[in-house]
Amino acid sequence: MKQLLEKHFGKAWMVLVFAFLYTPLLFMMLFSFNSTRQDANFTGFSLRWYDALTRDTKIVEGFWLSLKVAAVTGVLSAVLGTFAAFVLVRYRRFLGRTIFSGMVNAPLVMPEVVIGLSLLLLMVGVQNLFGWPERGMLTIILGHTLLGMAYGMVVIQSRLLEMNRSIEEAAMDLGARPMQVFFLVTLPNIAQAILAAFLLSFTLSFDDVVISEFLSGPGVSTLPQVIFGYARRGINPTIYAAATLLIVTVTIVIVGYSIWVARQTRKREREIAAATRAELVALSAR
Repeated sequence: MKQLLEKHFGKAWMVLVFAFLYTPLLFMMLFSFNSTRQDANFTGFSLRWYDALTRDTKIVEGFWLSLKVAAVTGVLSAVLGTFAAFVLVRYRRFLGRTIFSGMVNAPLVMPEVVIGLSLLLLMVGVQNLFGWPERGMLTIILGHTLLGMAYGMVVIQSRLLEMNRSIEEAAMDLGARPMQVFFLVTLPNIAQAILAAFLLSFTLSFDDVVISEFLSGPGVSTLPQVIFGYARRGINPTIYAAATLLIVTVTIVIVGYSIWVARQTRKREREIAAATRAELVALSAR
């Protein structure tokens, strides 16, 4: 009995954890097809809430705004995170390195309420001084980029630390300039990490409510803000339909990305194995 428990305890615990995490999502997806507004009884299958979703202008406009904000935030976070990670990994000593590292990593441990409030005060001060920017899409992007860049930098930094620097040194020995080494050698090796940083920043931005609440202006609401506002006023199955579509979309993206990463990994392993075999053949021929 003890051996059986030890053998299956890990699997049982994993099943319980997954059930705890995903059972509420499954119930929400089920009730998005409910024919009535009741959330306690499933009265019948219907697509009425998906039809209502397409006619809800607030949700549709919020979705497109969130999509644009998240896309721009993901790109900016990936680019800035790459620069920050490259500086911290490749340049171990420079004036202000400790301060720079602390400032880049600060959003990781700072509450979003504090970040949102401080950015709000900054934007209001800048607007009073220069008359720009108005609170809206731009200010939300700036706030989300501040947070996303920190997370993206961590992902890319870990990949740079694992990267074999002898490849870069070999390229420089062959006459490549630092800029050529970065774009032809370093960048292809960290491309997967940059893509992961983009997806992480995109998800954080698309899902954010706190910073968006502080930095959004009149008539500008992201999808999470719209959903949060509906949830405070009571049950609205249209939210269930919107959440179900988001879950399905994110699942497809994650599965597709995982398949792509697995294929790239296998391809890289085959190339390394082929290069090793070629080198062994060349050595044996001598």
